[in-house]
Amino acid sequence: MTHAVVLGASMGGLLAARALVGSYDRITVVDRDPLPEDGGHRRGVPQAKHFHTILLRGEQALDGMFPGLTDELVAAGALRVGFNVDARFVLAGHPMVRADTGASDIQTTRPMLEGAVRAKVAQHPGVRLLPEHDVVGPVFENGRVVGVKVARDGAEEVLAADLVIDAMGRSGRARAWLASLGLPTPAEDRIEVDMMYASRLVRPPVPFPDKLVLVGPVPGRPTGFAFAAQEHGQWMVTQVGMAGDHPPTDEAGFLAFLERSAPPDVLDAVAASAPLTGIRTHRFPASLRRRYERLRQFPPGLLVFGDAMCSFNPIYGQGMTVAAMESEALRKCLRDGEADLAGRFFRAAAKIIDPVWQLNALGDLALPEITGHRSLSTKALNRYVARLQRVATHDPVAATAFIRTIGLLQPPSSILRPDVLARVVVGGVRRS
Repeated sequence: MTHAVVLGASMGGLLAARALVGSYDRITVVDRDPLPEDGGHRRGVPQAKHFHTILLRGEQALDGMFPGLTDELVAAGALRVGFNVDARFVLAGHPMVRADTGASDIQTTRPMLEGAVRAKVAQHPGVRLLPEHDVVGPVFENGRVVGVKVARDGAEEVLAADLVIDAMGRSGRARAWLASLGLPTPAEDRIEVDMMYASRLVRPPVPFPDKLVLVGPVPGRPTGFAFAAQEHGQWMVTQVGMAGDHPPTDEAGFLAFLERSAPPDVLDAVAASAPLTGIRTHRFPASLRRRYERLRQFPPGLLVFGDAMCSFNPIYGQGMTVAAMESEALRKCLRDGEADLAGRFFRAAAKIIDPVWQLNALGDLALPEITGHRSLSTKALNRYVARLQRVATHDPVAATAFIRTIGLLQPPSSILRPDVLARVVVGGVRRS
């Protein structure tokens, strides 16, 4: 019987495991944390206490893997939020026109989402969750990975496997394993953002008219926030500060920091809300991309998935959607056989990652506070995007093109379509 082992039971690992169903008889998902059935917070997912979103493109992928999942989430209290009908975006200082862009997201706390996905994965025959086990390292034989050594309470065991997937997040160890064997390691691209989140759940005293308010950073103020409806009447207030301009964690400082970017109605709503949690923080030093697709040599029996391959700046809310798209790509690669599986998957994943990485880099490098090389094309594109965002304050076509692009429903080239380009050049067509 064929056996695959996935290292990491966070969203990336769970989505990788789902991709393996139907291709392997047994699938073991290993994680160092306990995996509570109630979907509580875990030590290995410190970012879980902050705002998360599954974009419509990710929702489509999830429903393809787990039919009915997102409807079940909504029935349990998650919210489906239409962009820009139920959501208010202020990007680069420009409030986007309210229009139905056809884009949306699913908003829920990370434990609720991850718990639901984990339960769905565990229902598949042959899938076994192995919590509270540390990963020691892979087992190599004749140049191939043939298993992985894990440990619990000091006792080690080897899980023999036909395939091992490193889905342990940005701290994934595959690169170090390759180096220890003297094998080529992937080049790394980094964008230093020196970012910190500060978040809390609150309950507003009266209903708030929008389901999401998102205000992004601007040059001179590398801060922003999300005020997002969650299940059971909760709202997530997530503040972000980049380039070392970090939100405080005391009550007065938290509200004063929000005042720098929030519209008056949001500030008033947050100030009047009852706090449901303390203020929790999470540091994110840099976006990180490991170029596995460029390696000419890679050991059979090993794959890398999700944040272990590319860890995006979480301010853009695209990471889980990209992981869902990578799961789709892995399923297709497995259907096409095991020959050069790693090479084919890394190339397929790169096609998913490339446009998202480029979009994120444009956003980060639009802030003078972020250090990094700005090519002539980057500067030109950022000038164009800045004008597009100004036009999108009153032009629904421009707003729709931009929102659907950052929502991963269409490629970045879509913002350069002739109908969009014409509006950007002439300043847009004002709504009557």
